[in-house]
Amino acid sequence: MEKIQKIKGFADLFPPDSGVFSFIEQTARDVFSRYGYRELRVPVLERTELFARSIGEETDVVQKEMYTFPDRKGRSLTLRPEATAGVMRALIEDKRTGEGLQKHFAYGPMFRYERPQKGRMRQFHQIDVEAVGSPDALLDAEILLMLDHYLRALGLDNLSIDLNSLGCRQCRPVFLDALREFLKGMHKEQLCEDCMRRKLTNPLRVLDCKVPQCKEFTADAPKITDHLCPECAAHFDVVKGALDAAGLRYVLNPRLVRGLDYYVRTTFEIVSGDIGAQSSVAGGGRYDGLVASLGGPDVPGVGFACGMERLALLINCDLSVAPDFFLAVLDAAGLSHGLQLAQELRRAGFSGEAPFAAKSVKSQMRAADKSGARFCLVLGTEELAAGTAVVKDMRAGGQETVGQDMLAAFLRARLEEAKDE
Repeated sequence: MEKIQKIKGFADLFPPDSGVFSFIEQTARDVFSRYGYRELRVPVLERTELFARSIGEETDVVQKEMYTFPDRKGRSLTLRPEATAGVMRALIEDKRTGEGLQKHFAYGPMFRYERPQKGRMRQFHQIDVEAVGSPDALLDAEILLMLDHYLRALGLDNLSIDLNSLGCRQCRPVFLDALREFLKGMHKEQLCEDCMRRKLTNPLRVLDCKVPQCKEFTADAPKITDHLCPECAAHFDVVKGALDAAGLRYVLNPRLVRGLDYYVRTTFEIVSGDIGAQSSVAGGGRYDGLVASLGGPDVPGVGFACGMERLALLINCDLSVAPDFFLAVLDAAGLSHGLQLAQELRRAGFSGEAPFAAKSVKSQMRAADKSGARFCLVLGTEELAAGTAVVKDMRAGGQETVGQDMLAAFLRARLEEAKDE
């Protein structure tokens, strides 16, 4: 019978990779909770209209990349390509958008039909952070400071922050008119096929194109920061001033537009110098007006997302956790007792493994060594009769015979000593 294999662009995560993802998630909980953010869980499947209205019908994500299909009643459903829209839908549906500042984070899988590559699969995972209910520029600054705090807590360096302002719905049309005028005379020998379409439907995205010829021919394009209205310019000045005061370095990038249509004003991206062409590890910005576009009240918001696969590429430390003990039972008659002893030790706070069948001493010592356990607890015929265990220190060497009723205290003392070494 033919084996069933995983779908292209989807991955299985075994240890130690799964441990890296757990570390990324736990660090997010630890850091974000210090800033008042609470965890939110939302579905991976939503109505297609949610993403068409939020992301933008002319974006590449909606046009080319979404996993969309009808359900049995003919309703169009989509596996989420990003998290913000689902979080906004949840806040609106639960009537939380009028309850002051809402600060939440979420994480989980997203889905886009893209070319699989290092650090980006068709099922990929994101850490998502959203703050809804405040237009204040200092919130933008704090969320960037929190993101920097989080990435440092993961042990990452060699990162840079690209920063821009996309203006608002009053001043952006002025810039778009100037950009359309600049792009009007360009033809297919200067722009890629996608950008020839974008210059008519979504000209802002031309600035974000990674094709070298497009970057070359649009190098002198108008800058959006030269077209900001006084209110947007003042907002951006406050953001930059707060980051300067905090000592957080950034690079102004007037070509940074992000790939989703809902962004306004502050926009940012965190770029790594260590993972090649796909260098963005996090990005986000302000999305005032998004909640209203989805049927909620007109409340402002700001947020970001981190790609977990790309973060994992940058985390080089060993995150594996070795068990405290490995129980070796040399007499088959003692297997049940060994299982009970291991359970008592686990309830006392230790981690470890117990056998389900009696094997040779050599085989069990080899298994104990492979497990990485600090101690191997040996139960032979004599130990079972005497109520003792031989405790072998797998790192320091040596062994001692200890009463089974004293094992927990003995292991705790030895592990505390090891911490002080």
